[in-house]
This record gives sequence, structure tokens and C-alpha cells, in this order.
Amino acid sequence: MKFKALFLGLGVAAVVSANAFAQAPIVIKFSHVVANDTPKGKAADRFKALAEKATKGRVKVEVYPNSTLYKDKEELEALQLGAVQMLAPSLAKFGPLGVKEFEIFDLPYIFPTKEVLYRVTEGPIGKDLFKKLESKGITGLAYWDNGFKVMSANKPLRTPADFKGLRMRIQSSKVLDVQMRALGANPQVMAFSEVYQALQTGIVDGTENPPSNLYTQKMHEVQKHVTVSNHGYLGYAVIVNKKFWDGLPADIRSALEGAMKESTRYANAIAQQENDSAMEAVKKSGKTEIYVLNDKDRAEWRKALLPVQKDMEGRIGKDLIGAVNKEAAGLGIK
Repeated sequence: MKFKALFLGLGVAAVVSANAFAQAPIVIKFSHVVANDTPKGKAADRFKALAEKATKGRVKVEVYPNSTLYKDKEELEALQLGAVQMLAPSLAKFGPLGVKEFEIFDLPYIFPTKEVLYRVTEGPIGKDLFKKLESKGITGLAYWDNGFKVMSANKPLRTPADFKGLRMRIQSSKVLDVQMRALGANPQVMAFSEVYQALQTGIVDGTENPPSNLYTQKMHEVQKHVTVSNHGYLGYAVIVNKKFWDGLPADIRSALEGAMKESTRYANAIAQQENDSAMEAVKKSGKTEIYVLNDKDRAEWRKALLPVQKDMEGRIGKDLIGAVNKEAAGLGIK
């Protein structure tokens, strides 16, 4: 009887253990390189809350902000290896991965308005770009907005001539390299997490960012001048490891897609508001002088930078650049 009770007890324990294992949540490690209080940071946290609620706790999303897991040069490889499951890298990161078409988003003055941008990201062009990631073991889920960029330095940047000889930090993007050279600057590729110290110590003279990144990383404290140029765009692609995503139960994947759709609406709604608030905070700090390009200066910037689109046709694709410009033309925008 004792042996029978023992075996019965072991059997019950095994069943309990098996059930506990079966009910263990699926963990999604979501790594990104910016602060929690940026549009991307807030959207990542919103996705976590929505995903865990939609799956009734069957999924646990662990968000790692501010490069706490990986720097932006390392995170894509980590995703492909399965060390993390989800990222939201800037769109410039896919060029070095071999999907050069994504560098369309880096071209100066390619998106004259947000309306043109959304026609691209939410339409056939955006979907076709995501398909190109699949051969890299990556599934694209959504495009998150972070707005148009400003330029910063320790000297006023009002005309292209003001950039001559400056060491300007850029992401690893051939387009951004050519863009800075078109302005007469020397581009310096650098991880986002290293930029503040590089600006502080003078390793680089300036950089470009949406205002929310500039402010939350405290770059305005080590940059005396900011020019509101809106010359380029910075957005993100929320991506997952394809093998992991395809292996999820269909109902879980569907719930996560719904959470991502809602998070994307939230991210895109707050981006402009966050950037406007950040620029106001920079102004109030009194540490940085802000200059908004007037019509004459903007015309000079466009004259200097629009040739970059032509220069990059062989890399990005003439037809793709033409298709994006056609979206603007369709709205009557030149």
C-alpha cells in the first residue's frame, strides 16, 4: 500500500509539474536603444500591457530600453540568433543588413509631409519592404513613427556652408553618409548609446535626431545650437524573429497582432506631440539656441540635398524612389 501511495503521489506530482510547464508564459524579450519616455519607449510599454492582457497572461513581454541588452549595432544579430524575440530598430539599420531598399527612408526631403509618409508605410510599398526581410529570418510587424529630424552642433547651422568640416554623427547608412558629405561635413558612424559622451568630449561636433531623442538623451546640454530643418525622417520597424513568430500558436499570434495594431496607432499619435513637447523643453532649458529655417534657407538646404536622391538610385532603386515621389505628386506636393 505504501508503494502504491508513493507511485500515486509521484504520478500526481508529475501531472502538476507537466501542467505548470504547459502553463508557463511565452516570453518575448523586446529590446530597444532609446529611453522609456520617448515615443518608441512608450509604445513598447503600451505593447507589453496590451499583449499580456490580450493573451490573458500566456505571453510575458520583457522590455529592455536604453541599450540595456544590446547596442544598436548588435541587436539585429541578436534577433536573428534568437537571443531576443522583438526589436524596433530605426529603418536605417536594414541597409547594412543587406536590404538596401529600406534606405529610402533616409533620403533627405523624400517625405514632404506625414501624409505622404503614411501612404508609403501603410500601403503596398511598406508591405513589399517587409517581405524583403523574410530571407533574413525576420518578420516585419509595424512601422512606428518618430518624426522629422533636426540638426544640432556647437555652432549655428543656418546654411549648408555652416557644415563645412564638422564631424557629424550618423547611423550606419550609406545615404546618411552621402547626405552629410553633400553638406560639406565629415560623417562619423557611432552607436546611439555613445553619442552623448562623444558630443560632450568633442569627438563629434554635432548630430541629427528627432527632438524627442535629442532631449531625452540630454544632447541639448552639450549642443549649443539646434536647427529645425525637418530635412529627414526617423522611423522604426517593429520586427520579430521569424522562426519564433511562425512557431507561435495561431490564437496567440492573432492576439499579438491586435496588440501591435493598437500600439502602432498609439505610437504614431503621440510622436508629433512628444517632439513638440521636447522642443519646448529644450527651449526652456536655456542651454540651446533654436533656429527654424526660413524659406530662403530651406531652399538652399533642398538645393544641396535633393541630389542625394539621384545619387542613391543605383543603391536603393530608381523605381522605388520614383514610386515614393509619385505618392507626394498624387497629393499635389512637390
